[in-house]
Amino acid sequence: MPLEEIRRFDPIGLIFTGGPGSVYEPAAPQIDPAVFSLGVPVLGICYGCQLMMQTLGGQVIPAQSDSAREYGKSPTVFDQNCSLFRGLPEESITWMSHSDYVAAVPQGFHSAAHTAVCPTAAVCDEGRSLYGVQFHPEVNHTEQGAQILHNYLYDICHASGDWTMADFRAKAVASIREKVGDGRVLLALSGGVDSSVAAALLNEAVGSRLTCVFVDHGLLRKNEGDEVEAAFSGRALRFVRIDAEGRFLARLAGVTEPEEKRRIIGEEFIRVFESVGKEIGFVDYLAQGTIYPDVIESGLGEAAVIKSHHNVGGLPDFVDFREILEPLRMLFKDEVRALGRELGLPEAFVARQPFPGPGLAIRVVGEVTREKLDILREADAIFREEISRAGLTQQCSQYFAALTNMRSVGVMGDGRSYDYAVALRSVQTSDFMTADWSRLPWELLDRVSVRIVNEVRGINRVFYDITSKPPATVEYE
Repeated sequence: MPLEEIRRFDPIGLIFTGGPGSVYEPAAPQIDPAVFSLGVPVLGICYGCQLMMQTLGGQVIPAQSDSAREYGKSPTVFDQNCSLFRGLPEESITWMSHSDYVAAVPQGFHSAAHTAVCPTAAVCDEGRSLYGVQFHPEVNHTEQGAQILHNYLYDICHASGDWTMADFRAKAVASIREKVGDGRVLLALSGGVDSSVAAALLNEAVGSRLTCVFVDHGLLRKNEGDEVEAAFSGRALRFVRIDAEGRFLARLAGVTEPEEKRRIIGEEFIRVFESVGKEIGFVDYLAQGTIYPDVIESGLGEAAVIKSHHNVGGLPDFVDFREILEPLRMLFKDEVRALGRELGLPEAFVARQPFPGPGLAIRVVGEVTREKLDILREADAIFREEISRAGLTQQCSQYFAALTNMRSVGVMGDGRSYDYAVALRSVQTSDFMTADWSRLPWELLDRVSVRIVNEVRGINRVFYDITSKPPATVEYE
């Protein structure tokens, strides 16, 4: 955004967000230095903090050793005299993701937080209301992150805080009606939280001109296709279920590269929707439950592609619809749930754990075959059943089994086996931009392991994944 446009926007504060680049690289995103002379408070986060330091005369350099890089949970000590940290405990957990650090701060700044390996975990220039944090206060796992942002917004920027989710609902409905007019909309409905909320929002906006299409691509969990149909066919929505297992598995045959899997699935979804649109009559718009983490991880602007989501980076170049509608595109998962409650959706829809659009294809490492999918479905069903029996469904944000591409020797019934290893994954998060692994009881994991190796043919080994996000992602491919 050019400086003059920022002036016309007349902001009460600016936030420079994080990113994967290094500020000293020639092609790194830069900023007009005059932005710091607008008299507007600025908060830099991660890359944004480093950009501020570099632009104003400080120094940012690579970490001098691997041990000086920080990813994930980091105990952090705060300077409580800094307005950003007022009212916080002296020490708390922050979530880091960086391999560069601020080696020297510009004139007027001082270090306002530190960790064991990062002496400038935050910087502060109270005179100019310029602040920077190396960690990510916007993610759930920074324990005092919400309070830090509250301090910035209310105490430093003097925001009024009168926005509500009801505002978003009203504006979104009005925007959809203005764009669609008398047109008809086809919604890609998976039965997950995002597409269910999108269905409710679009139904309020366009009513009977909405058709919800559920594509059973053969990559669903055990009995899931029937469960989704039962949940939606009885509601005041036009619901269509398409059996497309054969065409998806045929396209995926022999494919092992994760991004190629996602691209194929994204394109095949579109082709199915195009054919359905022609069958039911002319459809103007294709709607999706895309949310902001999908956009970020698929490579927003100059950002790195973490994994192409089938509904963003996996889309083909040509789509035979007037336009794609994504009414939830700027919301995070916790905000989508809040909108669902605002729209009056049952808690069973709003609170259910996410299931990725590419389905089990990205939980089968390597080539996807019907045999592997059947093995994984049974193992996953056992894990989810035992989580439910233990009463832990509300404590675990997402939990599933993934079939690794590793086979190993085992002994079963006094004989040799050479079968697959399955990985169990359970995480806790609210926004899915970061996540911490769930500390499940050993007794529960023992029951799950015993049941899987006894009840599921083709598996002789069970792992439990204890990696946070970052550095891992929640899904496997």
